[in-house]
Amino acid sequence: MIVDQIWTGNNWRNFNYLIACPDTGEALAVDPLDHEKCLSHAKVQGWEITQVLNTHEHPDHTGGNRAMIAATGARLLAHENARDRIVGIDIPLSAGDVVKVGNSVELEALDTPGHTMSHVCLLSRTDQPSLFCGDTLFNAGAGNCHNGGHPNELYLTFAGQLATLPDKTLVYPGHDYMVNNLQFTLSREPNNSAAQSLLNELIDQDLDDALVSTIGLEKTINTFFRLRNPEVIEKLQDDFPDLPAEPDEKTVFLKLRELRNRW
Repeated sequence: MIVDQIWTGNNWRNFNYLIACPDTGEALAVDPLDHEKCLSHAKVQGWEITQVLNTHEHPDHTGGNRAMIAATGARLLAHENARDRIVGIDIPLSAGDVVKVGNSVELEALDTPGHTMSHVCLLSRTDQPSLFCGDTLFNAGAGNCHNGGHPNELYLTFAGQLATLPDKTLVYPGHDYMVNNLQFTLSREPNNSAAQSLLNELIDQDLDDALVSTIGLEKTINTFFRLRNPEVIEKLQDDFPDLPAEPDEKTVFLKLRELRNRW
């Protein structure tokens, strides 16, 4: 499996992805908002884009569909419950479905509600697993729930699916918010030396060659995975005096999401 992470450089700070089969040159385009860059990258590599996948229905992820499909004839894949919100879905996906690219790439569909209720992530079935997570998981952060989602569902997705993935799983999010998210982590956990060190390293990073995180790294620098950390809990109790002495993980997650909404 070959992954081409494409930095769009737009105001939304989108990443687009091409996932290619090295044997056949067939490729899947994930959320190809910048269809021109995606087509250009595919042409340079000699790949044929045969499928387009939308992680969810928001226009900053679906906006390139029409032009991409017109140029390639690709089939469109998305969550089965997004059919009323994404035009022209050819292959609706539910949890456990397998997306095949060429003859050597298999990607498992994960049903990951929270950012929206019709959100799908892709997990590669490879020795080095990779997660294409749209707006569910960001580097050092979590998606918001403002436009069709719910924080309770986002917590369940984090706790029940993402946190259980192997630590070596590579993380490919839909946007670059890493510097800002690290700053939020440090606002909740000022003594997180790993987050501070990474922030110093990434302030001026070249996003055409962006750092690719892992689930293991996220558990170290992403406050939404650090729900039992004493410093995180203590600072939350300063902000929410009614918080129990030993709050459960869901309560901590929801309070962090609430703070992040206005941070």
